[in-house]
Amino acid sequence: MEGPASPAPAPGALPYHVAFSQLLGLTVVATTGAWLGVYRGGIAWESALQFNVHPLCMIIGLVFLQGDALLVYRVFRNEAKRTTKVLHGLLHVFAFVIALVGLVAVFDHHRKEGYPDLYSLHSWCGILVFALFFVQWLVGFSFFLFPGASFSLRSRYRPQHVFFGAAIFLLSVATALLGLKEALLFELGTKYSTFEPEGVLANVLGLLLAAFATVVLYILTRADWKRPLQAEEQALSMDFKTLTEGDSPSSQ
Repeated sequence: MEGPASPAPAPGALPYHVAFSQLLGLTVVATTGAWLGVYRGGIAWESALQFNVHPLCMIIGLVFLQGDALLVYRVFRNEAKRTTKVLHGLLHVFAFVIALVGLVAVFDHHRKEGYPDLYSLHSWCGILVFALFFVQWLVGFSFFLFPGASFSLRSRYRPQHVFFGAAIFLLSVATALLGLKEALLFELGTKYSTFEPEGVLANVLGLLLAAFATVVLYILTRADWKRPLQAEEQALSMDFKTLTEGDSPSSQ
């Protein structure tokens, strides 16, 4: 009688790429905090510094945590599928709550200061990303965590869920880059072209954002780094194939 299958080892280069992604992500968050602290006066809720809550929360929520949520299935390769799903969903919940705080902060700041809302390309992209993120989480919860969803529906929707997850992450990074450029132009104006220290630091932050997105996307698109199917998943997949294609397990 065969014993339980041994855990599949992680590909040799995967842990290094994941570690590098985390180093980049934490550096992005730290650089954002340094930019806001050194050049924008820090953050506070009940003052003119309330606006600074917005970029920090969006970077932490929709960039760093969302990127980490996408990597869950690469990092936790041998844990129970449901446990990994719950962690994936929880990271998205944390990302959503933090991003919501950032969204409330910018609208509240605009209201107090009398600034117009939703006129820039950055703001339009931001609202679109936030709405897509929320819908993606709701649909994902309904298909993959809600007990009533059938395996056939999950199998049909999974490729779309994976695609839109990566697309929303990339849109989040692009929107952050738009917001960063917009903030620099508002604050520095023509001085931006004179290599002001704030502009240089913000440019470095933009490159770090692009690097983080690139490494995360690279990890996600490596087919040989995908989480291996567990025994129960293989059985369900075979049953689904039998029902939909008329094949029998013995014919494979």
